[in-house]
Amino acid sequence: MPDNTLIRDLGDGLVLRQVRREEADAMADLNSGVFRNPDTGEPHLPSGVWVHDLITRPHPTVSLDDYTVVEDTKTGALVSSMVLISQTWSYDGIEVAVGRPEAVATRPEYRRRGLVRAQFEVAHQRSAEKGELCQAITGIPNFYRQFGYEMTVELDGWRSGALGNIPKLKEGQEEPFVVRPAREADIPFLVQVYAGGQERWLLSCVRDEATWRLELSGRSDGSDDARLVRVIETPTGAPVGLLVHPNRLWGTDLRLIAYGLRPGVSWLAVTPTVLRYLKLTGEAMAAADPKKQFHTVTFGLGDQHPGCRAARRRLPATGAPYSWYMRVPDLPRFLLHIRPVLERRLAESIAVGHTGELKVSFYRTGLKLAFREGRLETVEPWQPASSEDGDAGFPGLTFLHLLFGHRSTEELRQTYADCGVWSDAASVLLPALFPKKASCVWPLA
Repeated sequence: MPDNTLIRDLGDGLVLRQVRREEADAMADLNSGVFRNPDTGEPHLPSGVWVHDLITRPHPTVSLDDYTVVEDTKTGALVSSMVLISQTWSYDGIEVAVGRPEAVATRPEYRRRGLVRAQFEVAHQRSAEKGELCQAITGIPNFYRQFGYEMTVELDGWRSGALGNIPKLKEGQEEPFVVRPAREADIPFLVQVYAGGQERWLLSCVRDEATWRLELSGRSDGSDDARLVRVIETPTGAPVGLLVHPNRLWGTDLRLIAYGLRPGVSWLAVTPTVLRYLKLTGEAMAAADPKKQFHTVTFGLGDQHPGCRAARRRLPATGAPYSWYMRVPDLPRFLLHIRPVLERRLAESIAVGHTGELKVSFYRTGLKLAFREGRLETVEPWQPASSEDGDAGFPGLTFLHLLFGHRSTEELRQTYADCGVWSDAASVLLPALFPKKASCVWPLA
């Protein structure tokens, strides 16, 4: 019978194809083995469970068509894999379709043979067919730049504190808020509160009812992405907020992944309850596993999150954020998609009602943005010539730092000597159109 899952013959007995559902166990073994503990050599079983879930359990956006695998037909072994997890992110209020390559795993003896590159080509094509305007991935330093990505969105900045820093209730004082497990009936509330919190960030992941249902009941307990979703409420049962954290300790730490409150609810009032809840929960997790120790509570929310600001003295240790890799294959299309944001920013700037062109050079290529009376009419590819430098220059993929609010124009000029702003218009328009702004992305996995 012909193999309708075959994508490409890679030579030397290796074939690239779609995964089959009956291979879930083998795929779990591949991923848990690749991501084994570097100190002990033990397989990282939660990675395998997560991959097994993606293949065998319902997921809002992932199907078998999104999963690729390389098989060594000489042995029948699965030796490399990747999955595309489609999701929607918000760019300052504008929804953007994003493709997230994940579970990029290759057995050590098969590396440096182009297997990951071949799968990225398939993932990028699949993402384009889905209408996704950019791709995002997390991973080891520098590696994904070779596939057109640049590290341009902050990831996992945190504040942490020892258990002795957690505030205690005064004698006779009752807990002013209650933290309980979220239920199916809470999903509309979770959607509402989470969406309200997105307004403070440039980039965040949109979470609808289906994605919250996945977090509540769609993952196996042993999965790397198993989460506990909690509702914060008053003693009389009025919901005021939400919490999300892993269902186990990470090392000696219990880390908060999401924390949101309804408008009008004080972060100063609620955060002490959240800290005490995390302390009690972490202690219970450690007591249930003799191999575990529990020492710290962490808010993995970025230093600008209001919960981190409210707990600053209690969580004095800080961790600088790492970075998301971002890829934007069609910049004109992306910029036109976020046109409402750009026009709003322009209207709020000293260039309100601007008419004119803005030519941005990437040295070998470039963009030309045309404005008329404050409206962004066109964004087109533009080829810099030796006699025309344009209005500003950004080598390589450095413009993505500006696009995603990661660095200001001045910061880029200080970091890259060949970044430049060469016209009065650009000196005003670029900071107005692309201001530095924090992001907080809890992605769909």
